[in-house]
Amino acid sequence: MNLLRAALLPAATMVAIGLASPAFAQAPAGATCKPTDEKQVAALFDRWNDSLRTLDADKVVANYASDGVLLATVSNTPRTNPAEIRDYFVKFLKNTPQGKIDSRTIKIGCNIAQDIGTYTFTFKDGKTVHARYTYVYEFENDKWLIAHHHSSAMPEAASKGK
Repeated sequence: MNLLRAALLPAATMVAIGLASPAFAQAPAGATCKPTDEKQVAALFDRWNDSLRTLDADKVVANYASDGVLLATVSNTPRTNPAEIRDYFVKFLKNTPQGKIDSRTIKIGCNIAQDIGTYTFTFKDGKTVHARYTYVYEFENDKWLIAHHHSSAMPEAASKGK
């Protein structure tokens, strides 16, 4: 699966920035594709967001593939294994974050799906962070897991009156 991920993540990134990649929709030779749809992929964010509500880093980490990658909004360190991802969420969850999708585009391939868009996080102190995100999910061991999660704060301040 790592070889498949290595082949598909560059394509996923290209699609995320608006370039077409026909390889993304093609099934690897001999693969059995798990049927899914946009509603089911959107529900994967809800599952992740619900795990944030528990304030339990282990429950959040359970959403990630064992070799998943997290490029988090408020960390300069790429998190490339469960221990590093957990370390990030132990700190992040102290602020009681809750996310809300503002806009999204979903792309579906064979045992891989992308959810790309913008979201807003609200914290217990009332502060908010507007960010862009990409989730790349893989169907692995009979479950959809996060293979890649990239989140970055919006580079431009929100314009008032728009």
